[in-house]
Amino acid sequence: MAVEKTPPRIVVVVPTYDERTNLPVLVGRLSELDLPGLHVLVVDDNSPDGTGQVADALAADTGGLVGVLHREEKDGLGRAYVAGMTRALAEGADVVIQMDADLSHPVERVPVMVETLLAGDAAVVVGSRYVAGGSLATEWPWHRKALSAWANFHVNAVLRLRVKDATAGFKAWRASAPKEIDVTSVRSNGYAFQVEMNHRAVRRGLRIAEVPIFEERVAGESKLGLKVQIESALAPWKLLLGREKR
Repeated sequence: MAVEKTPPRIVVVVPTYDERTNLPVLVGRLSELDLPGLHVLVVDDNSPDGTGQVADALAADTGGLVGVLHREEKDGLGRAYVAGMTRALAEGADVVIQMDADLSHPVERVPVMVETLLAGDAAVVVGSRYVAGGSLATEWPWHRKALSAWANFHVNAVLRLRVKDATAGFKAWRASAPKEIDVTSVRSNGYAFQVEMNHRAVRRGLRIAEVPIFEERVAGESKLGLKVQIESALAPWKLLLGREKR
């Protein structure tokens, strides 16, 4: 008699700050995937709009689908992801997915990313806007599209990652990969966090695969402020110079 195989535990880590409207929509879309082993871990940075309370209500109503990690203050996207990924791994995740709460990442691509990850030898699969079949949100103004394209060119020119969408925040990680790159020691924030994670993976010889996504329109205000842009521009040089010093 064949033994039924236990599905991998897939944890979608979703950092939130003032996302009380978007979060229930995102959780609803994820639950509709009917993907065995799927869980959502909301990492809320004490949102003043009550997102944390909304997350708690979702956790109570979804029968174990949603878990919540409350943090005391807004401490940056990178710190939230590190905390969430660390919790997910400690609780036995086989696959950890990074996903924004602003509805910009197409939920329907999650199964494709997981399948690509588990079927091959990739350590991480990136939901990519810059491979064949992918695209940026059509509502983006030309200057934001130009900034995104320049950022990816800049990162790859400096660090030679050979990742077409090096700043992407929609990723699926095999559980062994964040442990191997020591995710708990990553200090970057914003888009620089995505770059540093890729950089560490490439330096350790881990394979990064990319699957195309059509980025959705962001619900709410863009968080791409001047501080984030400056940090992202400096990040590749900091990583490169830091490597040379070591």
